[in-house]
Amino acid sequence: MSRLERLFHATEEENRRAVLRMLPSGRGGALLDVGTHEGDFAARVAQRVGATRVAGIDFVAEHVEAARARGIEVVCANIDDGLPFADEEFETVHANQVIEHVRRSDAFMREVRRVLKPGGLALISTNNFSSWHNVGALALGYQPMPAHVSDELILGNPLDPLRGQPHEDGRAHLRLFTARALTELSVVHGLEPVQVRTAGYYPLPPRLGRIMARIDKLHGAFLVALVRRPL
Repeated sequence: MSRLERLFHATEEENRRAVLRMLPSGRGGALLDVGTHEGDFAARVAQRVGATRVAGIDFVAEHVEAARARGIEVVCANIDDGLPFADEEFETVHANQVIEHVRRSDAFMREVRRVLKPGGLALISTNNFSSWHNVGALALGYQPMPAHVSDELILGNPLDPLRGQPHEDGRAHLRLFTARALTELSVVHGLEPVQVRTAGYYPLPPRLGRIMARIDKLHGAFLVALVRRPL
């Protein structure tokens, strides 16, 4: 693994830690994890909020089986077809690195609101389109790394250590968000912003990146948004 790949993985973990810090601890109730993968981070989220029930959704059968082995009630389905859960079923919804993959972001946000109980919280995290490493890539004439142009391969940026490789699970990024765009999309679909921040700060290592993301709130690597369904 190259130094740049190690930095990417460390910054992704910094984002996960920011997600956990933003979620209220000991909240309890039912948790829905959207894009559960194998359930390792869903388990960390469940522990943070003190969930009494953990449900999930993922479209890869192998991931679903692994998450079920952890005790998560995972449905194998495509998020683009909606969330196969009842109205007002969950106190908390978590979706980390998901919204950039969905084909209908409006439908996705409506579904998040629908399955939340009144007063319920949703934590949505995604790449920050306005991060400095994306701005810098454009200035150099390169494709920003999270802005995918091919449904099959990662292309367009010679600095990307994953250039030429297929997308993980075959899912490309379809839409990228700034903090303002994600906030406005939430409001349009009846979700009140509670807190929006960034996490990670390329090319700095996580500890320094954490400091810079607090100082410069617009240009961190990832967006972390906590929104609420009104009572």
